Amino acid sequence: MRSARILLLAAASFAALTAAAPALAQVANTDPWTQTTSDVPADQAVRFGVLPNGMQYALMRNATPPGQASFRLRIDAGSLMENEDQLGLAHFMEHMAFNGTTNIPENELLRILERRGLAFGADTNASTGFDETVYMLEIPNADAGTIDDSLRILREQMSEALMAPEAVEAERNVIVGEERLRNTPGLRSIKAQLGLYAPGQRIANRLPIGDLDIIRTAPRERFVEFYQGYYRPERATFVAVGDFNVDEMEAKVRSAFESWEGRGPAGPEPDLGTVAPRGPETRILVEPGVQSSIELGFIRNPDRDPDSVAERRDNLIRRLGVAVLNRRLGEIARGDNPPFLTASGGEFELADSFAAASVSAQYNVGGWQRALEAIEQEQRRLVQYGVSDAELQREITATRTALENAVAGAATRRTPLLAGALVGSVNSKTVFATPQTNLDLFNAAVEGLTAATVNQTLPEVFQGEGPLALVVTPEPIEGGEAAVTAALEASRQTPVAAPAAQAELDWPYQTFGSAGAVTDRREIAELGATVLTFANGVVVTVKPTDFRDEQILVRVDTGIGEMGQPTDRPTVEGLGANVLTAGGLGRLTVDEMSRVLNGRVYSTGFSVAADRYSLTGATRPADLPLQMQVLAAYLTDPGIRPAPFQLLKSSYGQQLAQARATPGGAFAVDGGAILSSGDARDGLPPADAVAGWTNDELKAEITRGLASGPIHITIVGDVTLDDVIASVAPTFGALAARGPEAAPLPGSDQKRFPAPTSAPIELTHTGPAEQALAIVAWPTTDAVGDRTEARQLSILSAVLRLRVLEEIREKQALAYSPGVGAQSSDVYPDYGFMLVQGEIARDNLAAFNTAVDGIAATLRDAPPEADELNRARLPAIERLRLSQATNEYWLGQLADVAERPQEVQEITRHIAVLEAITPEDIQRLAQKYLRPETAVRVQVVSSTAAAPAAQ
Repeated sequence: MRSARILLLAAASFAALTAAAPALAQVANTDPWTQTTSDVPADQAVRFGVLPNGMQYALMRNATPPGQASFRLRIDAGSLMENEDQLGLAHFMEHMAFNGTTNIPENELLRILERRGLAFGADTNASTGFDETVYMLEIPNADAGTIDDSLRILREQMSEALMAPEAVEAERNVIVGEERLRNTPGLRSIKAQLGLYAPGQRIANRLPIGDLDIIRTAPRERFVEFYQGYYRPERATFVAVGDFNVDEMEAKVRSAFESWEGRGPAGPEPDLGTVAPRGPETRILVEPGVQSSIELGFIRNPDRDPDSVAERRDNLIRRLGVAVLNRRLGEIARGDNPPFLTASGGEFELADSFAAASVSAQYNVGGWQRALEAIEQEQRRLVQYGVSDAELQREITATRTALENAVAGAATRRTPLLAGALVGSVNSKTVFATPQTNLDLFNAAVEGLTAATVNQTLPEVFQGEGPLALVVTPEPIEGGEAAVTAALEASRQTPVAAPAAQAELDWPYQTFGSAGAVTDRREIAELGATVLTFANGVVVTVKPTDFRDEQILVRVDTGIGEMGQPTDRPTVEGLGANVLTAGGLGRLTVDEMSRVLNGRVYSTGFSVAADRYSLTGATRPADLPLQMQVLAAYLTDPGIRPAPFQLLKSSYGQQLAQARATPGGAFAVDGGAILSSGDARDGLPPADAVAGWTNDELKAEITRGLASGPIHITIVGDVTLDDVIASVAPTFGALAARGPEAAPLPGSDQKRFPAPTSAPIELTHTGPAEQALAIVAWPTTDAVGDRTEARQLSILSAVLRLRVLEEIREKQALAYSPGVGAQSSDVYPDYGFMLVQGEIARDNLAAFNTAVDGIAATLRDAPPEADELNRARLPAIERLRLSQATNEYWLGQLADVAERPQEVQEITRHIAVLEAITPEDIQRLAQKYLRPETAVRVQVVSSTAAAPAAQ
């Protein structure tokens, strides 16, 4: 059985952890693609091939968005292939591939791509996992020259990396900086989990970041050994998806890669070990700042059965049963006084090393026993009593709806997602099939499927060595592992009852009054949009698009948002975005909504912006009437039940502690208020304030905020004006006319950047002593009205970023991932800022500030060269051009065009403004804004004692 691969704990946020299954190391004599030995048909739109040297390739034409292409080059090797004296060198080698090749000097490789509109990080990147390394290029403009340069660079990286000794030395501190950045409570939890799940196996000691001692000292020869052993054509797969001619692309791929030959002996396949026989075992990791969690795992050797129709059916039956468990756990978490914050179960395999079934929960500090008992007994209830036919049909309907949507939108799938899916199919040794094939296989698998059949498989799911209990906690547990083991054994002896049947319900929000009529219709030809005004004053801006089949995005704006909140103290209203949708509606809980509307496509989000409240949703044409009913119900009858708010309150203190365990998290808590002169709306409220707030206060504040002000709706996507009118007229168009907007509170319509201080403003985190965050920020301008200068500042920040990366990351290796950003408010006059930040070693705070000051001075002293300006500007223009082919872009851009006619010109001339910027403009803006006397400096340092200098 080859289940979907689920990364461990928080591994999804750690880019270096990816899962794959190693392929054969020898040059293949026959087609190695999975579909050649499977009865699952592959997508015929993809051209699969193999070069004579063994390199695989998959090419697919896709024109969503037009002009874009995505390249992926996967090497079937990662940290599992390292020897004991190479720990970390697979990842280090990924870095070195960008540091000069035989025919491309180190500094020129990225510059070639930047001149083609690719930005480092956003469009040019790579990642190293346990058993694969993937190089990624997002090509915004797939013309012949850009494709040729991209293929040339990838080929050079694969076979011509120099690994010059001086480049290796320079990169060591960059890797050390990355390790410092990644060294978080979450990563340390992953290490503990691997140690528990796979003792004695290779994977337990092969996190891609590696061993710092080896990273600091490994000689060049070890890099060469790994590179030549594993960067070989027979271990490579090239994927290209995009707006190109497949025949021409295939010819280019052959020209670029056919001459590639491996050097020296091929690297051996590693001995991954086997899962050892084990009984129940408990492990506790005490990690200050971590989210409290508990997991019960059942470990077994991976099932290496090949991908087939029968295998997929077996997996589906198991997944449907586990889906019922997850829905039950979710409903428990959303109930009154729940035993955990969230919980879930599932099966996964990791890097062909082990398979596991697990059930886990996150809980509040001190609540480990309730959480343990709840997940253990709910998992056992599933196995003992199974699922009901009603529960099974609910999951079948939900899954079928998702697959049908995928079929309906297949023609407009986005290029990067397709490229990622193709690489993923190589990684998992599964056939890349069409959405229609996936739907057909699903329908065939569930035809006649009964709960009895599913229930027969459930005991097999949670079988294996164990159970292994892992508790991750910021505070010690009284009694230690013995207490957890005793509680688990006691829970396993507790009888469980069959789950209660749930009542049938109806959807009660179909009528909001007499349908409203459209009284005015205005075309905005420049934007392809229409503004409709209903008799009750509701305004709807509509833009039909063909960007995504079967996708419609909706946004409902009303009220004045943060301008109705005070600036000098936090208020309970600021938590509304966290709990409003979770509270359901007045007549249905969110779980009851899910049951009633199962099989329908809708969503609901809520946010509080500077000058408005926004309800958002995503749907398909068939469900647009329902989507408008749901949003109108949330506006007029939000449930705002106590349970979600109490859950937030109970976990809030732990969430703050978790954030403050890293420098970046600590700044996220308090930094926003610092950059707005202490404005309470920009910081997170203290835990004692939240503890004193009530749900009644929250409900009163949110209800008040949503009750007044005009309603403006924006609808973008696969929609017609007639469908919009038919959906809005009986919902929002039927509401009573609303009064004017509330007046802002005194001072709440303003924000101010702080005055500089003689010493950096200091915040503290609770993580390792050597970790620090440094920020240098300058006040700039707003984007209210004319946005020309604000948009010019975005290019100044892009030029600044190029220099920061070169100086602070590459030359001085002070920070692995320094950031540069510019923000200009379109609400608050005269408020904006630009900043440079970097997570660094505490000893390097002064050096970081000096480096930033020096970079700013160079921009003030002389204009950038035309080449540098273009390398900064072209990626920004290309990203903007690509975003303009998305519904998400237009949903945001059109929100104000009905009330602010000048917005039309601002939208249409955005690219022209960027194209017109000159080097002299950059220098002028730097002289105007990047002034040392206006800079505000912030540093976040550990509250623990500084590490001794010798360390």
